[in-house]
Amino acid sequence: MRDEADLVRIALAPDGSVVPDLAAKLPGRGAWVSADRASVERAVARKAFNRAFGGPVTVPEDLAGTIERLLAERALNLIGLARRAGELAAGQDAVRLALKAARPAWRIEASDGAADGRSKLDRLARAAWGDVPVAGCFEAEAIGLALGRGPVVHASLSEGPQARAFSAVMRKLSGFRPLDPHGAGLAADAK
Repeated sequence: MRDEADLVRIALAPDGSVVPDLAAKLPGRGAWVSADRASVERAVARKAFNRAFGGPVTVPEDLAGTIERLLAERALNLIGLARRAGELAAGQDAVRLALKAARPAWRIEASDGAADGRSKLDRLARAAWGDVPVAGCFEAEAIGLALGRGPVVHASLSEGPQARAFSAVMRKLSGFRPLDPHGAGLAADAK
């Protein structure tokens, strides 16, 4: 038994195929699997969904990849909602000012952004607030699309409802991809 925050619900569609139910609101019987790639792939390989649903079901070819894609899309949608709610600063200058004003819930750094700009914001955030979670697993173009503008390399998400929802989604997404693939090297450079 695990906390629901660490699980993904899989629902059975009327056609007998399984579909990820990230919001856990689809009707009917559901099965829960740990929110990580290895657990999903193990469940598929062991035909655990057949047992869970009491008969043969159709499992998409890359169920783990589909879950990862849907979680990433949900996280990006939450970034867009945060911008519309006034809970997001975007751009290096805006993020610098936001970091000086209040502790952010998250820093969002494009995976394809330059290391030098990121390291400056890493040092500023660490000096002002200690460790601040960094979501560095999205490309600048994807972040920009979520915000309705061109590519965005730096953003800062302040506390609020979208930040709490974003944290829950990122917790699950961390089972499918590293949240900050460049973080370890930059943190060592910043010291």
